[in-house]
Parts: sequence; structure tokens; C-alpha cells
Amino acid sequence: MATDAAATTKFQNHADFRPDFHPEKISSTTSFDGLHFWQYMISGSIAGLVEHMAMFPVDTVKTHMQAIGSCPIKSVSVTHVLNSLLKSEGPAALYRGVAAMALGAGPAHAVHFSFYEVCKKHLSRDNPNSSIAHAVSGVCATIASDAVFTPMDMVKQRLQLGSDSVYKGVWDCVKRVGREEGFGAFYASYRTTVLMNAPFTAVYFTIYEAAKKGLMEISPDSVNDERWVVHATAGAAAGALAAAVTTPLDVVKTQLQCQGVCGCDRFKSGSIGDVIKAIVQKDGYRGLMRGWIPRMLFHSPAAAISWSTYEASKSFFQKLNSNSNSDNVT
Repeated sequence: MATDAAATTKFQNHADFRPDFHPEKISSTTSFDGLHFWQYMISGSIAGLVEHMAMFPVDTVKTHMQAIGSCPIKSVSVTHVLNSLLKSEGPAALYRGVAAMALGAGPAHAVHFSFYEVCKKHLSRDNPNSSIAHAVSGVCATIASDAVFTPMDMVKQRLQLGSDSVYKGVWDCVKRVGREEGFGAFYASYRTTVLMNAPFTAVYFTIYEAAKKGLMEISPDSVNDERWVVHATAGAAAGALAAAVTTPLDVVKTQLQCQGVCGCDRFKSGSIGDVIKAIVQKDGYRGLMRGWIPRMLFHSPAAAISWSTYEASKSFFQKLNSNSNSDNVT
């Protein structure tokens, strides 16, 4: 018994001893989140709303650049698109469709981040730094969140392109699309969106986790997993590269979602191949990279904003849970 007591005391004095350690609370990193599922959802929802609200004007420019034949802009220059929008309708044109974005982004990001955390926890239990686990978790989260966001994303892009004479608002767009094109129109781009976002997310989360780990290894004394600058820097690098790689599929998605609006072509089928052929015939292969600059300009800071906001929200809930547990103990 004396030996056991001495061994226990020696173990407790070890630098790595954690009396509050609970295996079931391990997230896929070395941190111990201990958050409830609904807290992940709220954190993700806040992060999504802040990200998209901050970067919405850039997204509007990208949508106009990718929609071939969109009125009144046919140029692919970022500055030309921006100037044309400001001259034709003023700054308000940059925020057309923002209500649809808010309705879709909040719930979609709640699903995305919560699914990511849960999948990451289960898939990387034995290896917290597994790139495969991070990538697969990201893909699973994307498939689930895209099912939530795609209908409102379609409405958002149509409102971004159209003037008041086309759609009077979110509800008018929803009613007219449902009546004139059927329910399937809301998910016309879902397959393309998943095919785009699956590799995007796989690249994104793999680079994000690797960059975060690399930053901590470079300067372990001044950088730690809880500092927002780590999440912001890693997220920005991951967002920029993933956005560039997946731009062609994003162009296809925009074409499918904006069919018949402001001169955009209608497609007999939702075939990705048919859309790619139409783009190449009209604008050559460079047409598949329409909007890559604003897409990178969107996703790099957006990723930094999203992750830093998400981690800040998680930190708030961790402190809230810690204070609650302390009160229960006393």
C-alpha cells in the first residue's frame, strides 16, 4: 500500500498529470474542449454569420464575374465589375441577397462545425494529428452543411445578379423559383457543390491543421493553440489555396444556380460536363477560372475570420462550463 501511495504521488507530481482528464472529452487536437454539441453549433453559426457578412461584397463581385452574360456586366476584371456595380446601383448593389445569405449561412455553419468536431473526435481518437482524419471529417461536415445551405445560396446568387425588376426579395425569389422551375431548382447545383466543396474542405482542413501545428512548432514559447492569431493565420493560408484549386467547379456551380437570370444560359440537364462545355465554347478554358481572384480574396480572410471567431466562441463556452462546474463543486 505504501508503494502504491508513493507511486501515485510521484505520478501526480509529473508535469503531464491532468486530474481533470476525461477520454470522452478529447477533441482531435491535444486540447480538451469538453463542449456540448449545441455549443459547437452556436459557435459555428456565429462564425459563419460573421465571416459571410464581412466578406459579402467580395462574394457579390465574384458571382458577377462567374455568371457569363450577367447583366449589366460582361467583363471579367475585378475593378470593372466593382465600378460597374457602384455606378449602376451604388454601394447597396454589393449587399443584394445578404438576407438570403444570413438565413442559410447560420444554420449551415452550425451543422458544418458541429459535424466536423464530432467526426474529428471519433476518427482521430488514436492519432490526434491525423491528416486523413481531419480531411475525412471536413468532407463529412461539408456534405451535411451543403444540404442546408444550397437552396439559400441559389437564392442569394440570383438576388446578387438581378435587379428589383427580376426578384423583389428573398421570399419572392423562393416563390417564383418554386412555381416556375420546381423544387429541384433549389438543389440543381448540389452535386456540383459537394464535388467542389469535398476537395476544397479536404485541402482546407488538412492545410489548416498542418499550418497550425507548424506555427506552434516554430515558436512554441510565444505561440499556443489558444491564440487567435494561430487560427487566423492557418485559416487564411488554407482558405487561399483551397479556393484557387476548386475555382472551376465554383464557376459551374454559379452557372447552374443562376440559370435564366440576367441572360445566363439555361441547361437541359445538371450535367457538370455540359456546363463546362458551354463555358469553354463561350470563353475558352480561361472561363473556368473566372472569379479566381475575388474567390481567393474572399476565402483567405473569410477563413481567418471564421476560425478565429469560432475558436473565440468555443473559448467563451469553455469558460462558461468551467465556471458552472466550479459552482457545482462548491
